[in-house]
Amino acid sequence: MAHEAQKAIARQSLLLKSLPDQHIDTLLSHAIWRSYDRGETIFLQEEEAKAVHVVLAGWVKLFRMSPTGAEAVVSVFTRGESFGEAVALRNVPYPVSAEAVSPCEVMHIPSPLLLSLMKEDPEIGVSILASTFTHLHSLVAQLEQLKAQTGAQRVAEFLLNLCEENLDGCEVELPYDKMLIAGRLGMKPESLSRAFSRLKTVGVKINRNHAEISDIDRLRDYAESDPSEK
Repeated sequence: MAHEAQKAIARQSLLLKSLPDQHIDTLLSHAIWRSYDRGETIFLQEEEAKAVHVVLAGWVKLFRMSPTGAEAVVSVFTRGESFGEAVALRNVPYPVSAEAVSPCEVMHIPSPLLLSLMKEDPEIGVSILASTFTHLHSLVAQLEQLKAQTGAQRVAEFLLNLCEENLDGCEVELPYDKMLIAGRLGMKPESLSRAFSRLKTVGVKINRNHAEISDIDRLRDYAESDPSEK
């Protein structure tokens, strides 16, 4: 990806878009730009947090490893989304690991630079708070889904988020492998397969890494219906 194109995407990220141009220029000029292959580690759990990260292309997962070696997917980020703000500014170890789940481009902003600019202009702190709040809101939404929706409803919601609005039906490409989709939705892979089968009744067909949705409104009604009726 051309460097100017990377900068344009970074400028539109939630973390940067509300900042004055002079601060954005400073951050971009000191940022570290990296490309990662699928499966490549970006940072490891318990490593010292030294930067805030913005995804410019591709997908990145955050996950924790349990003492038994089981992997728990915490979140998945894509173009224009940032992560690592809170721990980088507190100078504490990462509570999660980050890994590229597709070829991706990531911009790393050194945390000392952010801290220095925050002392000059409180607006940077407000922008970081807004980004952190978005992460919190996302985690609350995930918890609500786990408590209030069936597995098939969570999969329906996931597919709806991939669709463009104002369409009757659509065909979407699953953004990453089904093992990660299951982990992201708090399911086992076999439960995900059963959920895909259940969604056939509301017009969803899965063919390898593509999903064909014949009626978006019908799928949305299914996702938002009372789970006790399922």
